[in-house]
Amino acid sequence: MTEDKQPVDTRDDIKLSNAQIAWRAAQDIEDGAYVNLGIGFPEMVARYQPDSRQAIFHTENGILDFGEPPAEGEEDWDLINAGKKAVTLKPGAAFFHHADSFAMVRGGHLDVAILGAYQVAQNGDLANWRVGSKGVPAVGGAMDLVHGAKQVFVITEHMTKKGEPKLVDACSFPLTGVGCITRVYTSHAVIDIVDGKFVVREKLADMTMDELQAMTGAPLHIDGAVADLVVPEL
Repeated sequence: MTEDKQPVDTRDDIKLSNAQIAWRAAQDIEDGAYVNLGIGFPEMVARYQPDSRQAIFHTENGILDFGEPPAEGEEDWDLINAGKKAVTLKPGAAFFHHADSFAMVRGGHLDVAILGAYQVAQNGDLANWRVGSKGVPAVGGAMDLVHGAKQVFVITEHMTKKGEPKLVDACSFPLTGVGCITRVYTSHAVIDIVDGKFVVREKLADMTMDELQAMTGAPLHIDGAVADLVVPEL
């Protein structure tokens, strides 16, 4: 967002919750896919896998195929994910060295990485690690994930708390990766990045394309019918 623009209506009255955004992203993960979930909000995606499909979740600190969080009071703090949250193990789960974990990432063995974002540019650039003096103070493993995974999804609010677009013409924050994002799930829409353009696949039924465009910092495009973004109450 440029300095001469004023914040626009964020349509908070109809936006999806974080849980609903995570649910929608989970529906697109194929059965048996190897998936890395970013720290924080993206970790919610693991809760909403369809019963007929189960991903194999990878964590950067060296676990493959971890399961549900343990019940409160039953945590084993030797079993944690990259976000330092307690996890359980599924039958056949594996442990490995941190370096081997990144060899899996850099070797192209992950099908999907799902990350949060401060900004996503229309050409697929991602900025997700720092805003001035705030935010994660180093890019960390995200820079490996965005170029090692076969597909990279972002889950995010469509706009910031200040009413500024998070989907932009070009990122103004430090980049995590260049041309790496394939799909964005926001609080208002599902948007693919195709040939350097934002292409709307789904949007909330109660908002118009003009309203969605007003919330977006780059042109939106349509390629065929735009479906209604339908999610359960969570």
